[in-house]
Parts: sequence; structure tokens; C-alpha cells
Amino acid sequence: MSAEERLVSADAGGPDEQVIEAALRPKRLDDFIGQQRVREQLSLVLHSALRRGRTPDHVLLSGGPGLGKTTLAMIIAAELGKPLRITSGPAIERAGDLAAVLSTLSEGEVLFLDEIHRMARPAEEMLYMAMEDFRVDVVVGKGPGATAIPLDIAPFTLVGATTRAGMLPGPLRDRFGFVAHMDFYEPAELEVIVKRSARLLDVRITDGGAAEVADRSRGTPRIANRLLRRVRDYAEVRADGVITRELARDALTLYEVDERGLDRLDRAVLTSLLRKFGGGPVGLSTLAVSVGEEPETVEVVAEPFLVRQGLLARTPRGRIATPAAWAHLGLTPPPTAPMAGTLFDLGDAVEEGAGKGAGKGAEQGDDQDSVIS
Repeated sequence: MSAEERLVSADAGGPDEQVIEAALRPKRLDDFIGQQRVREQLSLVLHSALRRGRTPDHVLLSGGPGLGKTTLAMIIAAELGKPLRITSGPAIERAGDLAAVLSTLSEGEVLFLDEIHRMARPAEEMLYMAMEDFRVDVVVGKGPGATAIPLDIAPFTLVGATTRAGMLPGPLRDRFGFVAHMDFYEPAELEVIVKRSARLLDVRITDGGAAEVADRSRGTPRIANRLLRRVRDYAEVRADGVITRELARDALTLYEVDERGLDRLDRAVLTSLLRKFGGGPVGLSTLAVSVGEEPETVEVVAEPFLVRQGLLARTPRGRIATPAAWAHLGLTPPPTAPMAGTLFDLGDAVEEGAGKGAGKGAEQGDDQDSVIS
């Protein structure tokens, strides 16, 4: 199961879904729900720049997909009253691609560079000078006869977004004047978002219905809006169109999204870990084979949320289910199951030595599937 096939995936969907998502985005900073600290800090940065009549500092937004980084970029341009240019790191394959974009920017324009950590290295080095001096050097010719022609560009504000802040080189990260991390949302914040989206979609929803959708949205507004649309479909076809708590619960049960936001793949991983391997430890490859998925799918698509929910732990010896996982599936752990205070503490102690070879230890745990299993 790929991320795109999951109802609870935080990745952007197809073109149709992106159109609906765009219609639900808030347009001003005052309308943006959640991320209170980021909103307050960003408001100071923007309003201060407007009062001084200067271009604001470059902005870096980090955090998981679906938390509002693109929305904030659009809001920054709207608050400044400037046009917004949107591109992405993978689209910038050469330094010339970046030079073409930068040379056509108007003064004060906002350039949104999504997935900035995936930009090509030559373009990244060109971006250093553009961000600091608003100038790029365009190389003409090859070999000994090559000439660098300096090209001035209009002052602009770069808004970079990344889901992998650790992959950004230090020199690039240091050139951003304002860096913000987007946290996952609390259920109460998501409930407000669900109610707002319901009004925009002309959907009738009760407080209980909004709370039920919010509780299963994995702390992510994009998932909340997607679940709302699926529950709306259920309400229109099988009920009177009003989304109550009971109806939302029935609809999301049909779509295999449980009360904690776990879907079929999440539960398959936990069930296999508990029933087939006694709670672990088990290597990633063996666990993936047991659920009929690729190791990368389990590691990238399912595990992050399970770890964040405290249902699964990664240790150098393999994957281990926590006591919360046994409780969530209504199972009783056997006496031999690993428990907190024993193997978990050992795994945490080794993982805390990241820079001292702990990462290699974890990889070895994955490679020793035949022993662990």
C-alpha cells in the first residue's frame, strides 16, 4: 500500500483533491488555526518589515506533510501584498534553472521553494549568494574560457519548506532569518478546522461529529479535511446528510480508520508484530514480509505514526511493540514479551549514541532478520 492509496496519508493527493484543498486554505494569518507560537512570531517578522518598508527575512518552515507549510507561504505573500512564485526542490535540477526563476522575480516577490532539501547541489550553492547579496553569477562558456557574469536580482523573500530539516546543509539553514517548526495539531484545534471546512463545503456537522473526525486525523489538518469529505459522502448516501458522532464513527469504521487514526496497514503491522512475533524484537525485513509489503513501505509509511503514538519502538535489536500496542488491540502480552524498563531502555541507551555508531547498530538489527525472527 503506497502513501497515496491511504486515506490517512498526509501527502497531497491528486489534482482534484488539491483543488478542494486550495479552496479550504485560510487566506490571512488571523484565519490560520493552530501553530500559535509560529503565527505570533511570523506576524512580528512580517509587520516589522512592512513598517520599515523592507523585504522580510527569508523564512524556513519545517515539519511533516499536511501541517500547513504551503498555506503559510501563501499567507505570507498575501500579508505582504506581493505576488507568490511557487516551485520545488526536485524541479531545480541545475543552477541555470534557479537562475531563470530568480532573474524574473519582481521586487518584494515571495518565492516558495517546497522540499528545499531535494534541490540540486549546484543550484543550492547559487542560492547562497542570491539570498545574501541578491545577486547570482551566471557562467557562460566551458573550460578555461568560461566567464562568470554577475547578475543582480530584485530583493525577494524566500520561503523554504522541508519535511527533512536534518538534510539541509548548515550554510543554507543559517541564511534563513526566521526558522519555524510546524508541530502536529491538538484534537481541539483540528475540531475547529473541521467545523470551518464543513461550513465552506456546506456540510452540516454536530460538535460530536467534528470531534470524532478530529480525534482520528493523526494531528494533521490535511487528513482531517480528507476524512471530513469521506464522512460527508457516507452521510449523504446512507443518512440525512448531518454528520453526528455516531455517524462519523460508523463511516470511519467502514473506511478502516480506528479511534486513534490507525488504518489497515498500521493495524496489520501491529497485529503481525504481536501475534506472530510475540511483540518482538523483529527485523524490519521480516516484519514487512509478514504483512506483504516492501520494507520501505513499512518504515516510511507506517512506522513514523506508530512510533509517535507510542505503539512501536525501534531498537538496535529490531522492532518492538509497547504495552500500549497490546492494550490497543485488546491482547494480553505473554510473560516473555519485552516490557518497558528492560529492552526498551537498552534500545534507548544505544540510540542516544547516534553520532557514535548507534545508527549502524540499528541497521544491523534489521539485517539480522533470520536470527531475530
